[in-house]
This record gives sequence, structure tokens and C-alpha cells, in this order.
Amino acid sequence: MRKSPIVALAIVALIGALGVFVVVNTFSDGIKLPKIGPECTVRAEGEVTLDYVQMANAATITAVGLRRGMPERAVVIALATAFQESKLENLDDGDRDSVGLFQQRPSQGWGTIEQIKDPRYAANKFYASLKKVKGYEKMRVTDAAQKVQRSAYPNAYEKWADESAVLARALTGGATGAVECSVSGTPVLRGAEAAAALMDGLRLDWGKGLPESAAAKQDGGLTVKVANPKSGWRYAHWLVAHASATGLERVRFGDLEWHAPDGKWQAVTAESAAGTGRVVAEVFN
Repeated sequence: MRKSPIVALAIVALIGALGVFVVVNTFSDGIKLPKIGPECTVRAEGEVTLDYVQMANAATITAVGLRRGMPERAVVIALATAFQESKLENLDDGDRDSVGLFQQRPSQGWGTIEQIKDPRYAANKFYASLKKVKGYEKMRVTDAAQKVQRSAYPNAYEKWADESAVLARALTGGATGAVECSVSGTPVLRGAEAAAALMDGLRLDWGKGLPESAAAKQDGGLTVKVANPKSGWRYAHWLVAHASATGLERVRFGDLEWHAPDGKWQAVTAESAAGTGRVVAEVFN
């Protein structure tokens, strides 16, 4: 049946409107194309999905807290704060002179722009301020965060409490095989260069928590010696969280192995198992 000119025009208009809708939704948020799916998934009595950048920053924030001897609750508060302030992205700007993961302001004594833009420095400054808050461990997440941040939106941090608890549980080593990131395409680094990048990142994030004797370079990777399973999963999850920027191909701990292309933790044979005394990382050659 032949369509009338009016009907045809209506169809064209509808298609045009849908096209505009797609373009607007594609480019309205910082001109980014939509992702096909999450790059990293964290499962630890709950589930959180993040991109590579967010995952690496969450792992760094957690590592800095642990090396300072801060409890898991402090890590939850720090992650919730960074979620709210920057969506776990190391921002170049923000409200007034705010920058970085926690949107700290040079004019308020947090440090220089260059210092605050260093995720380790920024996280360390946050924890130092949080430690001074009496009774923070028993406060609501948002109340503890507000004592540090003094935000114009004091209740906003609470909406990230559940997601942050999942991340903290996994990244502090309280869950097994909980951080899974799928990394495909050409590795950014290979061989000795990739192994060196991993080693440098470990030492920067963990500091004195990772003595020189605890990590030994190998051909094509490195080994981290650990005292117990919880410590092992801290490092194993940290490695996976930083995989996209380091050329990491595999991580083995206990009887599980993570592989970059599929991004999953899978059981391995007894002959391939790393045991619970060390975390083994292999890079692309």
C-alpha cells in the first residue's frame, strides 16, 4: 500500500529525531562514545563496575590507606569521597581551584596543584586528615567524609557507601578472585619494560609495605612474597587493577589464575598453582 506524503514525512521526522537523540546521548558527557560493557567488575558481597582508570585509582587509594595502617572503614570513606568528588578520576580542574581525585584545593592548604594531582599524595593527605577525626570509624560514611572535605553537599558521600564497601572488601584482600578486568588489544608495554612498570607502581603505592626483598624481578614478570592469603589477594587484585597500563598478561595466586584477554579468574592445575606464599605476575613478551 502506498504511503501518503504526510505519513512519509512523519517517518522521516521520527528517524531524524531518533538520530539527534543518539548523537546527543553519545556526545553529551564529555564527548565520549558509549562503552560496550564494563572493563572491570568487582564482586565482594555486592558488585561494582568501573573503567580501567577508575579501577586503578581505587586500588591506589586502597594501597595508600593500608600502607598507613588505616582500617578498612577508612578505605571505604576515602573511596566514597573520591567517588563523589571526581568519580574516581584524577581531574585537572573542578569547583574554584579544586583538582585531583578528592578535589582538594591548593588555596586551602592541601598542597600545590602538582602535588594534589599525584593520586598517592592526594590519598595520603586525605587519610592524614581523616585520622584526626575522633571516632570516624563509628560515623556514617558521609559524616566522616564531610569532616575532612567540608563540602557544600554534606550528605552526598553516603550514596557511594555501598559501592565503596564492595571495593574496599576486595582491594584489602577480604575476597578471593574478586577483581576482574578484561584487557584486550595491543599491550602498552612488553617484556622488561612492562615488568619494570609493575615494580615501580607497586613500590610507589605500597611504599614501606613492600620491602625490596618482597618483590623479585623475573624474566617477563615478577613475584611478590606474601605472609598470608589476605595479603596475597591485596597484591593480586592491585596487579589486575593496574593491568591495562602495564602490559600485564597473567596473575597467579593460590590455585587461581587471571588472564588479561578474558579477564577472569580460573582454577589451574596443581602443577601451575602458585601457592599461598607468593603472587606471580607475568607480562606480555
